[in-house]
Amino acid sequence: MAELATSYAALILTDDNVEITSDKLQTLLKAANVEVESIWTSLFAKALEGKDVAAMLSNVGAAGSAPAAAGAAAPAAGAAAAEKAEEKKEEAKEESDDDMGFGLFD
Repeated sequence: MAELATSYAALILTDDNVEITSDKLQTLLKAANVEVESIWTSLFAKALEGKDVAAMLSNVGAAGSAPAAAGAAAPAAGAAAAEKAEEKKEEAKEESDDDMGFGLFD
């Protein structure tokens, strides 16, 4: 609960273009009748110090979309080969569990 409340308080400060500090987070949380240990507000303030939270929020999905687009452009033969290699890795993992000398239901 403390992390969520502090996150919301940081978002409120960001929305109002107010610098995120531990004191401002505590003040906002007290006004909302939410009791949070001061360590949480200190951690959030230090983690977000000098960061543009609004820019981080607007770019949440931007980094993940480029690899997905590149993967969609791959030839079907390459995708099939990758799937076979992935299946072999999974089989190897299953076999390696048996080599340990014990099983889940022994």
